[in-house]
Amino acid sequence: MFKFLINPSRFNKFADIILKPLIIITSFTLILGLFLIYFSPLDYQQGLTVKIMYIHVPSAWLALLTYAIMAIYSIIGLSFKIPFSFVVNKAIAPIGAVFTLLCLISGSMWGKPMWGAWWVWDARLTSVAILFIIYLLIIFLNQTFENRDVREKTIAIFILIGSINLPIIKFSVDWWNTLHQPASVSKLSSPSIDISMLQPLLIMTVAFSLIGIIIAILRIKAEILIRKKYL
Repeated sequence: MFKFLINPSRFNKFADIILKPLIIITSFTLILGLFLIYFSPLDYQQGLTVKIMYIHVPSAWLALLTYAIMAIYSIIGLSFKIPFSFVVNKAIAPIGAVFTLLCLISGSMWGKPMWGAWWVWDARLTSVAILFIIYLLIIFLNQTFENRDVREKTIAIFILIGSINLPIIKFSVDWWNTLHQPASVSKLSSPSIDISMLQPLLIMTVAFSLIGIIIAILRIKAEILIRKKYL
């Protein structure tokens, strides 16, 4: 049923079917999210600045999710010798890097009026900055090593080593005293954020996720064509 996740031919067929409807759904979701953001209330402390949250939080979540997906595909690729796993890793690494950079930039814009500085060496900020560097190293490594098999396996191992940073990012606000606020939305507890802000936040998260999926589909299809050309 989910063979399209590990088989390039099935992936291309599935992508051709889903791509156009996905673009329509994404456009509608993004417009709805922007509409809800426009009418969402201002924070009594942060004022208009709070609306940076609707860009910052989805970007942060997707930066972590993208890397987690790469880690899973690395395990699959190394354990079961499935080449498509390495195709996915190469295709989505730049997407994760963009989400991470967007998280860092929006976080700095949010932090300046709240903390009085564009950047502080806070545990959460520093670990996310390290994630961005890891993404850049992965992208760089994809341009090295003439032997493709060596390159792909080396990158997969590097991704797995780098995944140690994911729980550090997630739990940094719990493990250390940081300026960064703790999670406001959790599956394990009731969200501490008001519903009038939670709704646009979730809608924008879905919109950002769909945008990421569309770009990933296009990049994976391109990588499949490149690999076929050089086979």
